Amino acid sequence: MSLSRIGRLRPFAALLLAALLAFGLAACGSDDDSGSADTAAAAGSTSASGSGAAPEKITIAYQAIPNGDLIVKNQRWLEQAFPDTEIEWKLFDSGGTVNEAVAASSVDIGLAGSSPVARGLSTPIEYQVPWIHDVIGRAEALVVKDDITSIQDLRGKKIATPLASTSHYSLLAALDRAGLSERDVDVIDAEPDDIYAAWSRGDIDGAYVWNPNLARIIGDGGRVLITSEELAREGKTTYDLAVVTNDFAAQHPDAVTTWVQQQDRAVRLIQDSPDEAARAIGAELNITPQEVTPQLAGLIFLTAAEQAGPDYLGGGVARNLFEAAEFNQRLGQIPAIQEESKYVEGVNPRFAQEAAAK
Repeated sequence: MSLSRIGRLRPFAALLLAALLAFGLAACGSDDDSGSADTAAAAGSTSASGSGAAPEKITIAYQAIPNGDLIVKNQRWLEQAFPDTEIEWKLFDSGGTVNEAVAASSVDIGLAGSSPVARGLSTPIEYQVPWIHDVIGRAEALVVKDDITSIQDLRGKKIATPLASTSHYSLLAALDRAGLSERDVDVIDAEPDDIYAAWSRGDIDGAYVWNPNLARIIGDGGRVLITSEELAREGKTTYDLAVVTNDFAAQHPDAVTTWVQQQDRAVRLIQDSPDEAARAIGAELNITPQEVTPQLAGLIFLTAAEQAGPDYLGGGVARNLFEAAEFNQRLGQIPAIQEESKYVEGVNPRFAQEAAAK
């Protein structure tokens, strides 16, 4: 994919249209032809309308990010948990494209950063957050050529980042913090692999991106100017979140709980057997376990019991998503936002609570 300026590729209006068109479509991966579930009911009381039967198919959008999702995929835990269900894994480059797929009813469950999820709930896309894959720390950063020593030095420079991603959000936050805007920098929209290729060719001056491409750019001489960990200390925390369509959560609540249990199992593997976890993740990313280990250190992983409380799925994430939506709107990245209650409804702690209790 070629590089292009932010705003010219995958415009937000197209996502809005896709989401609106998707409202009349049933979720994929299920043979139930009933209409879309009510948003509030799906967010708070899915068991009332759901069935205990396993779905015939689950379609999952994943990304090449070193976290527990890759362990679940590599170890085939979902396939073992659902022996009579077809599990389809679809690779996506960023949360923006995952949003597009969910809006088009192409996936049931997906991984997207907190900024694209805030945008999705603002559209609104009919999905909810049942799980936190990770809290982003040093694993995402602004990395630049060696002669750039401050954010102010970015004026007029070419900086690449995936549109509508957590990295894009953090780049905007870093610029705002320094008194600059997106208009002061030549912000280039590109997916992570394309960003590394552009860096290798010398086409860009820097990038805000995540691992494993962040580590590759640093290995090629890139200077880290600021990390998402630093921005989080100033209130701009970002997450990699799971999203599940409201239809799927309403129709198959037990399946969502089982999916969360496998993710919780992966977090415990990272915490208790990091070498084994690194081998599984490395196999999915085609890198060595030794390369995976420092990348895992740049992320914070939470068990289901930790996530279910008020700091995360029980309240903190919803506040974060609303604030991210407000920030994106203030900077002109999205045209409108919802009432704060909609972001609260869009985060569902029930599945983590059930997984923690089992």
